[in-house]
Amino acid sequence: MAAAGGAGTAAALWSEVNRGGQNGDFGRALKSVNKLLQINKDDVTALHCKVVCLIQSGSFKEALSVIHTHTKVLTSDSITFEKAYCEYRLNRIENALKTIQSASQQTDKLKELHGQVLYRLERYDDCLAVYRDLIRNSQDDYEEERKTNLSAVVAAQSTWEKVEPEDLGLQEATYELCYNAACALIGQGRLNEAMKSLQKAEDLCRQSLSEDSDVTEEDIEAELAIIHGQMAYIMQLQGRTEDALQLYNQIIKLKPTDVGLIAVIANNIITINKDQNVFDSKKKVKLTNAEGVEHKLSKKQLQAIEFNKALLAMYTNQADQCRKLSASLQSQNPEHLLPVLIQAAQLCREKQHAKAIELLQDFAEQSPADSAQIKLTMAQLKIAQGSVTKACIILRSIEELKHKPGMVSALVTMYSHEEDIDSAIEVFTQAIHWYQEYQPKSPVHLLLIREAANFKLKYGRKKEAISDLEELWKQNPKDIHTLAQLISAYSLVDPEKAKVLSKHLPSSDTMSLKVDVDALENSPGATYVRKKGGKLTGENQQKEQGQGDVKKKKRKKKGKLPKNYDPKMTPDPERWLPMRERSYYRGRKKGKKKDQIGKGTQGATTAGTSELDASKTASSPPTSPRPGSTTATSSAATSNMIPPRHQKPAGAAATKKKQQQKKKKGGKGGW
Repeated sequence: MAAAGGAGTAAALWSEVNRGGQNGDFGRALKSVNKLLQINKDDVTALHCKVVCLIQSGSFKEALSVIHTHTKVLTSDSITFEKAYCEYRLNRIENALKTIQSASQQTDKLKELHGQVLYRLERYDDCLAVYRDLIRNSQDDYEEERKTNLSAVVAAQSTWEKVEPEDLGLQEATYELCYNAACALIGQGRLNEAMKSLQKAEDLCRQSLSEDSDVTEEDIEAELAIIHGQMAYIMQLQGRTEDALQLYNQIIKLKPTDVGLIAVIANNIITINKDQNVFDSKKKVKLTNAEGVEHKLSKKQLQAIEFNKALLAMYTNQADQCRKLSASLQSQNPEHLLPVLIQAAQLCREKQHAKAIELLQDFAEQSPADSAQIKLTMAQLKIAQGSVTKACIILRSIEELKHKPGMVSALVTMYSHEEDIDSAIEVFTQAIHWYQEYQPKSPVHLLLIREAANFKLKYGRKKEAISDLEELWKQNPKDIHTLAQLISAYSLVDPEKAKVLSKHLPSSDTMSLKVDVDALENSPGATYVRKKGGKLTGENQQKEQGQGDVKKKKRKKKGKLPKNYDPKMTPDPERWLPMRERSYYRGRKKGKKKDQIGKGTQGATTAGTSELDASKTASSPPTSPRPGSTTATSSAATSNMIPPRHQKPAGAAATKKKQQQKKKKGGKGGW
């Protein structure tokens, strides 16, 4: 009776397990399974059901613990998929791969999981082979999902491995397929086509989600966030940073649940800000440190985020943190060049250029593959220090680049700046010899010869330019310009040779241009400017008057004539010259004595001396007055006379004033 009751209870419990599984109520099913295991703890089916219920409830650690505890009962073949899936969800990807590979039989669901594991391990070629096999050999309702995964693998190859994706014939029927196709196009650099695919994906996404009445506009925007993020990335690549930044910020405001998407967008905003808006960049860095980000992004995405953190530390003058981050990155990625460049940049900001160059030199010796890029950086540092010649030496040591036209141009420019013309010509010569050996008569070869010849002619090295010009003329005998240069060069070295070559020049008749000069001058675009100061006379004046319809000349006013002007008299031709420069000027006459003003007795004048000289009068004046009119008159006259001592010489006051003015002009202590 007890055994029968136990069997009845087990049957009821199995019914509960089945009902819970069908309704998706795995918590209730798990309770029933636990009761079954109390009855029989080694029941294989009950243990398997318990693992499935735990997986469906998201308890992956507990499910894996059950598997490890009952290894004797749960054989590897029966529980392989569940074990590998738990390891995959717990981000133990390597363990999951080993579990899948240990299975004796590869079922479709194991192959699906195998493809996911390989994708997470970034083994895209193997992953592509797995999905191709699945699509080819399976027929069920999951074909659309497999095609989506296949297109994601192709997009990853194009983006991270720069592999030219093959056309798999996948039609962009869903927005997921359109999105993956756009990612593949971005990897190829076909940005405009990628933008069109993303716009199509947005339309398909809105259309498919709007058909569900339970989906709100916020849900649609959240689903479109990843598409809009990729659109903003294309804008950023195209240089439309303002539009990209605006779209990035709109996505962050939505607060999407995908931490990987938020981390990528925050990183891209930091790259747009660079050394500007540092406060915003510091806030965005926190978004890249969210939990679980490392499991959502590829290795290269995580690497780029860490590099940008180090650069941000450098821009914010956090030297110690920058050194710490860059050193950590270098230890994690010893083959990568960027951490070394960040360390060198930080040393340069600290004015330690010698240490920066030493660091780069050491890395160049350890990593020959990156030596070219490192040497270019070292040359840039030398130029920044003003050591142009040393920079040229470093650049010329890059064997794989020294014959390139860009490198030749840079070296010649730098040597010309240093006035080292011989070294510049040597650079041309070495490059021409390389092309002559490996790519003779190629366009670049002839271009270098042409530039070398022009450079030598510019600096007066005509003798050295002859060989280059002859080579060019041989390649194109109809090139008159080159022939003329060659004749000009030979004229200084070998005149006879120049005469011989001049016979190859075309005749003047063939070179003359048949141009109607009058028609050209009268054309609407023709302008005629007459030189200032020139006078037109005769026929030229008439021609000018004929052309004066375009612009009338201002009429000059008649000058005023002097009052004593006599039209019959010929004016003095030297009248415009200063008097002392005229031919008839004899100089100032000497010997004429002017009135001796202020000489003799004090106050005496030449005019008054004769009147006061008594010897010149007929008779001396009476000693006493006589009566009568004569006496009265003379007394009246003598009463108005000014005594000699009281008389002042004429012009004495004016002369004194002039002397005072002259003294004032000199100032104190002047002459």
